[in-house]
Amino acid sequence: MKTVLITGCSSGIGLDAARHMQAHGWRVIATCRRGDDLDARRDEGMEALHLELSDEGSVARCADQALALGVDALVNNAAFAIPGAAEDLPRGALRAIFEANLFGTHDLTCRLLPHFRAQGGRVVNISSVLGLVGIPWRGAYVATKFALEGLTDVLRAEMADTPVKFVLIEPGPIGTRIRLNSIPHFERWIDWQSSPRRAQYEATLLQRLYHPAAKKDRFELPPRAVSERIAQALEAANPRPRYYVTTPTRLAGTARRLLPTRALDWLARRS
Repeated sequence: MKTVLITGCSSGIGLDAARHMQAHGWRVIATCRRGDDLDARRDEGMEALHLELSDEGSVARCADQALALGVDALVNNAAFAIPGAAEDLPRGALRAIFEANLFGTHDLTCRLLPHFRAQGGRVVNISSVLGLVGIPWRGAYVATKFALEGLTDVLRAEMADTPVKFVLIEPGPIGTRIRLNSIPHFERWIDWQSSPRRAQYEATLLQRLYHPAAKKDRFELPPRAVSERIAQALEAANPRPRYYVTTPTRLAGTARRLLPTRALDWLARRS
């Protein structure tokens, strides 16, 4: 039985991936931030570890505990969003989101790499369609996912002479709580009432945040679609560097390769 450490298993992609890999015969170490979520994962037969990615001490403790349990693979899934216009993002907001979405993720990965070098291992990083193209009102999240993409590409190239494999998963619209979970971050960091784009906030972003349409995006898929790609990335003898999940992600990957920048900007404004 192989063991996988999956971050961000309170809900959404992380929770479904943990259950899916457990059903595939893997021993799952699930990380969460809240005690009730940790208890729930243990009730499902998983190992559960507390992890706060923005806290270096928490990352170190989680890595040590995972190594003590034995781990063969890492799925870096935990992340959050701060919606808002890029010009309204204060320095503290970018610092906070990068601490969790990139710095903590990279720190955890590096703490496990010596073990993976010695015995072989696999690191699966959950990126986003927003790691391929940037769209308005998502600047903070886009920045972290672009950074994660680049860092993963470098690690994959650098680690090619080791038994460690790095893989990117590229979801698109997935039915999770990320919009709902982003509201406290938006309310903490974005002073939209003082923004020169206040009217645009009122007409667009506030509606999407607080009054989402009852009808879901026609391209939206459930978290299981991502979990299936995670299983492929973990179990394939020679995994692909990237796994696209949804139609918008495949289209974005193609558009980024083929279209000029002005055409991509036009598409971003219409998204």
